[in-house]
Amino acid sequence: MDDSLAEADATALPQVVDQVAVARLYGEPLFRLPQDLYIPPDALEVFLEAFEGPLDLLLYLIRRQNFNILDVPLADLTRQYLDYIEQIRRHNLELASEYLLMAAMLIEIKSRMLLPLRKSEDGGEPEDPRAALVRRLVEYERIKLGAAQLDSLPLLGRDFLRAQVTIEQSLALRLPDVHADDLRQAWTEILQRARLTQHHTISREQLSVREHMSLVLRRLQGRRFLEFHEFFEAASAVPVVVVTFIAMLELARESLLEITQAEPYAPIYVRLAFTPS
Repeated sequence: MDDSLAEADATALPQVVDQVAVARLYGEPLFRLPQDLYIPPDALEVFLEAFEGPLDLLLYLIRRQNFNILDVPLADLTRQYLDYIEQIRRHNLELASEYLLMAAMLIEIKSRMLLPLRKSEDGGEPEDPRAALVRRLVEYERIKLGAAQLDSLPLLGRDFLRAQVTIEQSLALRLPDVHADDLRQAWTEILQRARLTQHHTISREQLSVREHMSLVLRRLQGRRFLEFHEFFEAASAVPVVVVTFIAMLELARESLLEITQAEPYAPIYVRLAFTPS
């Protein structure tokens, strides 16, 4: 009786390994997969490594095996490379085409290494068949490291956000500082505007030719003659000088004055006209 109950309990309870459920179905733990469960072969794919091209795959294989990039064991590298090509060829033939081209290049380089090396035309040492590939790998690694450094730099919107601060309008307005040069420039501009807007007053002065004729005659009273320039004072205004000159011309026209000169460029003398008694 006890044996039959134990067998019934064993078939009724699920087999639990370390009390860990393998899945959950509608929220309920599932401790073992159903026997009639069908999983298609392509239902789940796991990509352990993602490469950006043949050079990226070669660089990965070299670094994983700690190979010297300047002296790569081409046989081991080609074997590992072809294993990876075989894996991706089963799923994505289009993707494998560019990798196949690199595989052909590796085989061609390996075959050249097996042949005797020929010296160059100038008698120098022949170039290593791996040299061109090594240069490409070194240049690719340098660019890849540079791209990784650029990607590690913080970017706006990805790693940080620009801070935005709202300033209340009621805060006290802080005016900019004023330097001595700013004041000097402002004062210079004010003086320039003042010169442009200043006023000039023209006044009319009443001058009489007859009055100046009398002044000229009085100066000649009791004198034999005076030089022409003595009638014009340096401090006299231009209108006074002009009227004095007109008065002298008027006296000469009326034969009251005589204006004489002994020779060219000699001083000019002015005297009262001689009137016979």
